[in-house]
Parts: sequence; structure tokens; C-alpha cells
Amino acid sequence: MSRGNTRQRIQEVALELFAERGYEKTSLREIAEQLGVTKAALYYHFKTKEDLVTSLFEDLVLGPADEVIAWAEAHRPTTLETKLEILNRYSVCISNATPLVRFMHENQAALRELSIGEQMKARIFTLLELIKDGDAALTDQVRCASALFTMHSTFFALETSNTDPEEKRKAALEVAQELVTAAHHGPVQRQGPETGNARHE
Repeated sequence: MSRGNTRQRIQEVALELFAERGYEKTSLREIAEQLGVTKAALYYHFKTKEDLVTSLFEDLVLGPADEVIAWAEAHRPTTLETKLEILNRYSVCISNATPLVRFMHENQAALRELSIGEQMKARIFTLLELIKDGDAALTDQVRCASALFTMHSTFFALETSNTDPEEKRKAALEVAQELVTAAHHGPVQRQGPETGNARHE
């Protein structure tokens, strides 16, 4: 197995154990045992659990989220059409990292102690600023914050549902776009594909 594949396999197993036992209760020794490798082999790739979690976030969420933010910042001023597309792109981003999103929600105390938690929070706040109007009323700020929370929470909140994951993603995206549309008070632009139902003013 190549070094790249070994690193990815370590990430996959670690994420499974973190989800099953929690971050605090999972050790690097247990991860190594699950992989069938020595701790020395594991340390070659990751010195600490924090290094491992940081790599997961950087590869699965932070990098893709930065791409969404870069796209959004290149499309200012932010029209409703742009806001809805931000949500669409971010929805795809987090759907590709569903186990990690679940980890975020189930290990919030641990994340507060890790530097990566602050980095993730910064991305979410940046996205919030991009989808809400600068002078938004408090109720509209809540709508926009709820839109992001809806997309984050749906995957694990409905994990017992037999619904196809892609259908869950689209349903969560639709609700999120409805919330942001309701909060938007600028000129409404013509919609592109998969941008939900915009409000016509």
C-alpha cells in the first residue's frame, strides 16, 4: 500500500473509531491496532490525535470550504442568485464529508480544545457573512444561521431514516435556500439550475 493510501486508510479508521467511541476515548494505540500496524508506523504519518483530526478537516472540509468562499468573494456584490449558489456548493462540500460533519456535532467539547475547531468556526462565520445582508435584521440573521445549521445537522439528525443520502442533501438544501431567500431584501436575480425557489419581488 502506498504512503498516500496508508494515510487515507488511517484517516478512515480513525474517523470510524471517533464516531463510535468519541474523540477523547479513542487512542492512537487503538487506531493502530484496528489497522493492524505498529504505533511507530502510525506515528510516521501522524504524531498526535490532533494532527490526525487536523488532517481530516483540512482534506475533507476546510479545503473545499475555502474553494466555496473564494468563489463567493469573486462574485460580489452578493445577489440572491449568488447566495443560493453558495449554499448549493457548500451543500456538496459537506455531503462529501458526512462522517466528519457528524464528528463535529458529537465532539463539540473536544473541538473547542483543538485549534482546528476555531478554523472551522471561522469558515462558518465567513459563509454566514456571505449569505446575509450587511444590515440584516436579527430575524434575518437567524434565518441565515439556521440555513447553515440545517445543512450541517440533517445528515446525522435523519441518520435512522432510510432516505437516500442525496435526497437528504437536496431536501436540506431546499430548506436552507428557502430561509436565505426569505432573509434576502436586495434585487432578486434570475436563478440558475438547482438554486431552489426564489422569492419574486
